[in-house]
This record gives sequence, structure tokens and C-alpha cells, in this order.
Amino acid sequence: MKYRMLTITSNPGNLPQVESYLKALDADFRFNDEKYADILISLTEAVNNAIIHGNKNDETKHVHISVKEVLSGVSFRVEDEGNGFNHIKVPDPTCSENIETCGGRGVYIMKALADEITFCEDGRCVEMVFKNL
Repeated sequence: MKYRMLTITSNPGNLPQVESYLKALDADFRFNDEKYADILISLTEAVNNAIIHGNKNDETKHVHISVKEVLSGVSFRVEDEGNGFNHIKVPDPTCSENIETCGGRGVYIMKALADEITFCEDGRCVEMVFKNL
């Protein structure tokens, strides 16, 4: 199976392309409904973060999404062209002092839904593994 990479410009209006990309992959992988929802939510969060926080909505910059098969699942990689960030410093949105603040929820959601998550390239890239499809 050959899997293509999806590259979009940093415009939030391009987010529907992520769902189309995942639907095309679903034809090959046949994700179960729960895993499909987890992947869609996580990918959308990662791409949205890459557009807004990574590339600062600069439409001359791109977000690259790719997928590869791994043992008992798939790995998605989302990469932006921004300056990166330190994922360790993202505040926990479940702490009482952060409940009403903006930020950190997307990373929290991705960590909760993916079976494995790794930030690389100084925070310009996130890799999410989903198992037992």
C-alpha cells in the first residue's frame, strides 16, 4: 500500500482536507469507529495547532501530514514550518489554576487519545501512534 502525504497551507479553512485525507486512508485500514474518531480528533488538533501556533497563520508556510504502518497500528506525523515549542511547558488544562485559561487543551486531548505521542524537531513535529485499529 502506498500512502500519500498531505500538505496544506496554514489556513484554518483547509482543516476539512484532513478529514478527507483520513477517509481515504480508512478505505485501506478500515479503522473501527472509535479509533477513527480518536484519530480524526487528534489529527485535527495537531494540524490546528501547527497552523495557529506553529506557523502563526502564515499562508506561505505549510503543514505536512503523513502516515505509516507500524506494529499493530499506524503512526501519523504532523509537521509545521514554525519555530517550535517546548511541549513540557504546556500547562495542564485539568489543574484548577488552568481550568479557565486558554491553551494546552489540544495537546492534552492528543495525549489522551493517541496510544503513543512524541514531539520532535524542537516541537515543530508531533508523531502519534494509534494501535488496535
